[in-house]
Amino acid sequence: QVQLVESGGGLVQAGGSLRLSCAASGRTFSGYSMGWFRQAPGKEREFVAAISWSAGSTYYADSVKGRFTISKDNAKNTLYLQMNSLKPEDTAVYYCATNARWSRITSTNDGGYWGQGTQVTVSS
Repeated sequence: QVQLVESGGGLVQAGGSLRLSCAASGRTFSGYSMGWFRQAPGKEREFVAAISWSAGSTYYADSVKGRFTISKDNAKNTLYLQMNSLKPEDTAVYYCATNARWSRITSTNDGGYWGQGTQVTVSS
């Protein structure tokens, strides 16, 4: 059984920074890409960032490009999201995800796995 457990969320002022972590366990993730999604109140869940298994490829939503950085430590099976220059519109529940297909982890994560989410609140 796959488990993805996020941590690092919280309340921060606009312009501040947070680092989210996601610990993966329960199976081998060799070859799986990983990513972050978010869902704001009243809105659909949206893609934020993704990273390939080898970490040779990354991909970001336009709304976070230049402010967020995705990275991973394969030895620790841990995914990270460094979020800088946070804005009130970044407020959302952030979800960790993993998928065998790059095309899916960079869109809707159909057929993939999800964490339970961590709340990020950015005050103005």
